[in-house]
Amino acid sequence: MASLTPYTYIQCPCSDTSFSSSAAPTSDDKTEHEDDGRTFDPRAPRANYSLFPLEYLLYCEDCHQIRCPRCVTEEIVTYYCPSCLFEVPSSNLKTEGNRCTRSCFQCPICIGPLVVTSLEAPPDPTLLATDHAAQPTGPYVLTCSYCHWSSTEIGIQFDKPNGIYQQLTKVSNGGKPRLTAKAFKERSRREKDADPESLSSPLQNRDIDAELQFSQLKAFYQSQLNETNPQAAAGLGSLADLGISSPGSLSRIMSIYTGAGQGASHKQSRGRLPVMREARTLDEGFQEADLDDSAIIEKLRASTFEDTASAEQRLAQQTIPHHHYHHHHRAGRFVDDLRPVPHLLRTTRSKRCPACRHILTKPESKISNPRFRIRLIAGNYIPTITVRPFHTPESHNVPSGLRPPVPGELWLAPHRASHYVLRFENPIFEPVKVTLATPATTPGRFASTVTVLCPQFDISANTDMWDDALKDDGDVQRRRGEDGAPAQPEAGKIWERGRNWVSVIVEVVPASLRLDSLPPGPGGEEPDQSPLKEDEDVLEIPMFVRVEWEADTRDDMGSSTASRETREAREKRELAYWCVLGLGRIARE
Repeated sequence: MASLTPYTYIQCPCSDTSFSSSAAPTSDDKTEHEDDGRTFDPRAPRANYSLFPLEYLLYCEDCHQIRCPRCVTEEIVTYYCPSCLFEVPSSNLKTEGNRCTRSCFQCPICIGPLVVTSLEAPPDPTLLATDHAAQPTGPYVLTCSYCHWSSTEIGIQFDKPNGIYQQLTKVSNGGKPRLTAKAFKERSRREKDADPESLSSPLQNRDIDAELQFSQLKAFYQSQLNETNPQAAAGLGSLADLGISSPGSLSRIMSIYTGAGQGASHKQSRGRLPVMREARTLDEGFQEADLDDSAIIEKLRASTFEDTASAEQRLAQQTIPHHHYHHHHRAGRFVDDLRPVPHLLRTTRSKRCPACRHILTKPESKISNPRFRIRLIAGNYIPTITVRPFHTPESHNVPSGLRPPVPGELWLAPHRASHYVLRFENPIFEPVKVTLATPATTPGRFASTVTVLCPQFDISANTDMWDDALKDDGDVQRRRGEDGAPAQPEAGKIWERGRNWVSVIVEVVPASLRLDSLPPGPGGEEPDQSPLKEDEDVLEIPMFVRVEWEADTRDDMGSSTASRETREAREKRELAYWCVLGLGRIARE
């Protein structure tokens, strides 16, 4: 089993509603819930959904609380295409769908981007600057540069290099034009004139796609509403413009269900209600079920495995708004049935605090500018905690996530004390007071002993870095000892101090992983003798961190009317949260 790098995760208080994150869990507070004083267990199932790295967290300046990606409220700012970066108004989504309607497509085989190329031979580069007629004129196709798929494999070519989406919606696989509603009516009228006694149109089901069938059904049922109850049909069309709170909305809704108009008498309303009939012909949107799959079976027998479409490819085809499939609009089962997939639109979103609605992040309105107008990340408000082994080289300036893995000889030995250096860096411009609290033993079956040698200390403000060069380096000299030899960690003393950071020592005594050495339970019951679970040998220490500082109060009055005492008033603030320190793996005996 490989070793791991020491890490630090922070718990967001939104995952546990019974725990008050504004105060530390104390045993003498009798008014709080009895569960508020419990120790955070990093091995609990719910802990997997509440621990985040510091880079993933935000901070609300009004509530003074940590916010994780799960407890923020998102608001959509802009819809855009990730390929052409074209911004799409939200009003177009209802009519055009959530796909790009320009010339941005993905390959149906490998989802790679498709480019528009000409089928003609490329012109001579020397003639392009002088002869404009040498430019390729088409026909054009969509090609994939990864799997070399081309739209010629499904028999589709384009006359123009732009507006590919509109051209693709007008043709089906094989190059046959799609039957529009206007062409369908004209064709059906001609066929009825040739055979007036026919009740149904001789058109086949394969000539009707899903969109044309829906438009025919919508027109049929709208005509049925007009014939059976004209006033109710008029009310149905006007309900979209009237709100639910409108006085006439209730009467219109009741007229739809009762079948009586607004001006109908009581006697007429008690008479026989007209009945709407269902669609019966192809002109009205009715299609007979075609359950004959013999053609597909024969094609499947004659094809190979590479000729059939995968489940992912068929699923991508179902999201295309304009498609034309045979056999009752079912997704194609073969590769030659697949069509280019338009790019799915993306969104830029702003995030707000769920409690006070304060904006936490807000991107720029232009997609071409990938910056944020507002971004309140937690790393700019709470101390950054890094951990490293005590006997490794000085590498505290490197984040724990970027250090190389811990060598095998640095694995934690059972029943042998190990020391780790915790480094707290203050990002704000005010001095802070930090108080640490850890349980005497870690939760779980294998309880390791934990001791913080200096649980309370102060960190200087994040001032100019040149001020640190003018300070005395006496703390570092005392840490090294009088004779120049490296000093040993001492209880109640910090290990090292800098401009805006402080390092302290944590001593741990790992427990043994032997199942026969497990102590009995709290009530004297037998210990759990089940085999070692996954990552149960990882030593994780829950640590409660309380940060206290004084901040300037913002007065609502102007500087001319506010007194000097009001402007200089300072407010005491505090922030408390749980964090988890992953130190390493315990070696097996």
